[in-house]
Amino acid sequence: MKFNHKVCVLTGGAAGIGRCLAESFCAEGARVYAIDKDPAPFSSAGIRYYQGDISEQAVIDAFVDWVLQQEKHVDILVNNACLTKGGILSGCTYEDFLYVQRVGVAAPFWLASRLKPHFAPGASIVNLSSTRVFQSQADTESYSAAKGGITSLTHALAVSLAGIARVNSVAPGWIETARFHTEAPIPSYSTADLQQHPSGRVGEPEDIVRAVFFLCDDRNSFVNGINLTVDGGMSHLMVYHNDEGWTLDR
Repeated sequence: MKFNHKVCVLTGGAAGIGRCLAESFCAEGARVYAIDKDPAPFSSAGIRYYQGDISEQAVIDAFVDWVLQQEKHVDILVNNACLTKGGILSGCTYEDFLYVQRVGVAAPFWLASRLKPHFAPGASIVNLSSTRVFQSQADTESYSAAKGGITSLTHALAVSLAGIARVNSVAPGWIETARFHTEAPIPSYSTADLQQHPSGRVGEPEDIVRAVFFLCDDRNSFVNGINLTVDGGMSHLMVYHNDEGWTLDR
């Protein structure tokens, strides 16, 4: 097993990519401590679950204390949790915007700060970024700003935590997560949905799991401070009107 006896702390573990990560780390022998504001979906005894909202410092502190009551050190921290509250076109308020930044940027910083004295030798932090760091759709300011923040936080922490923990991030593109949401229908995709990606398909949560596993692998200790894009090549596809069958219809 890749992570036998490793201690993994993970945020946003109740659904989607976070749930797939929690279950995958558990399957590879890690003791997983997951937090989410939603109820636990897990049946595995290898995943310890804490329900709480990490936008609140007191919740983060209580969660960390709970983990450290059971473990002497932490090997892996995965900052996965984030959400969107829209943007400038849909009435995202000042408090809405700040809430997303607290979950997506402030909480990862505070978790790293609280766990800093308790990281095991060779520890790894992986933050979940997004390709929205590089390109945007309309009305996504709350989410895009948080992902921009955590991407910069990644390389800043990599420098500050030199000799303590490696810090990297993964930037997913279009990932279909329905299988990891309770009672969510699995959508069907058009040929165009698939073929617009140079890789010819939409991504799966397991694509992100493999990237995170790579960054947490002790053998990859020279990989530090990077943002690894996993999007099937989509962010490198240059699109112009009337090029390769693409048209702008407004």
